[in-house]
Amino acid sequence: MTNSILIKGVALDERCQDVLIVDNVIEKIGDSIVFEAHKVIDGSGKTLIPGFVNMHTHAAMTLMRGIGEDMHLKEWLYKKIWPIEKKLDDELVYWGTKLAALEMIKSGTTCFNDQYWNLDAAVKASAEMGIRSVQPFVILDLGDKSKWSKIKEECYSAWERSKLWGPRNRFAIGIHSPYSVSEEMLVWGTNFARERGLLVHIHVSETEGENRDSVDLHGVSPTKYLDRVGVLGPDIIAAHCLWMDDEDIEIFSKRDVKVVHNINSNLKIASGYRFRYNEFRDAGVTVTLGTDGCASSNNLDMIETMKTTALVQKAWREDPTAMPLDELLNLATKNGGLALGINCGEVKEGYLADLSIIDTNSIAFTPNINFKANLVYSANSSCVDTVICDGKVLMEGRRVDGEREILDNVNRLYKKLL
Repeated sequence: MTNSILIKGVALDERCQDVLIVDNVIEKIGDSIVFEAHKVIDGSGKTLIPGFVNMHTHAAMTLMRGIGEDMHLKEWLYKKIWPIEKKLDDELVYWGTKLAALEMIKSGTTCFNDQYWNLDAAVKASAEMGIRSVQPFVILDLGDKSKWSKIKEECYSAWERSKLWGPRNRFAIGIHSPYSVSEEMLVWGTNFARERGLLVHIHVSETEGENRDSVDLHGVSPTKYLDRVGVLGPDIIAAHCLWMDDEDIEIFSKRDVKVVHNINSNLKIASGYRFRYNEFRDAGVTVTLGTDGCASSNNLDMIETMKTTALVQKAWREDPTAMPLDELLNLATKNGGLALGINCGEVKEGYLADLSIIDTNSIAFTPNINFKANLVYSANSSCVDTVICDGKVLMEGRRVDGEREILDNVNRLYKKLL
């Protein structure tokens, strides 16, 4: 049976319109649409925007919110995070991912690009929450050859199981980083993905120390090393990309690599702040936004991420015209859809119905002279009233089914990690 939603009189592009959703697609946008929809939503006093696309997460790290504070990245990974992650099991990842999905829904995110462990549990949680995701099999061998056979076997098995996933969850390959994965497995994982038309999600040049170590070990930057071994291409989604010179950016442009900027995590771990957005943009590189995991950014709020991104770009460039609002909103929506090859991130006929309805009847939007400025610089995630993903209402009036159960289970389980 066809499902339909009619949003009446909602602000879109500075005028009130009706939006008709049939099944999971935006069927029609116009004035006074007449249609007997299964559900009608009153959009008066509200504005419709695309759902945010969070392009770099480690979803179940919601379980580690507040763990390993005030530490450098390498110390944080080796002494805190990786030892704790050895204690993870399916139950922990399931509820941690549910908590992440809940937080993302409540802050207007409808799609996330993940990279974490216990893949089946994460997919089950995402599917039940109704949110769209790209879920990778993670490769991390720390140069240990004895792990290669097991990693390859588990990757093949995960790929076969993924064929039974629903349409909202897509399989990918997650290569942790060029410093934590051997050249053998970097190449193997990339080839595995390319043979199957999959995306590859990898951390690149997150810290200055990572770059120095790459020069010491390989004689070149992480970007030039990855290019030399044949990893870079249009299927690569590279997270962080903070410490990149003009030649690195030129290589990314030539190979059509997609970039994810994670400002809050970068600032908190003091990895750096001079993300070269203008240079990437001018070179034709698709730039997107992500929050990173809650162990390093502490939340999954894309509205906060947009604001910090804009403020830091303006500050370090000493240019108030840096990061215009239209470009900023595209980084958080449209560009993510483009990078993932998913027809989302825009409110247009024929696009997937992945949408957020913003309540503008609040102090943050009064006066509502400039909606985009108010959304980014005045408001916070509490302004997100309703979220629709794949044509289904996941939140309405800020209520999400099962919220209390998720909070109770995470509070019951997280102590297993401590």
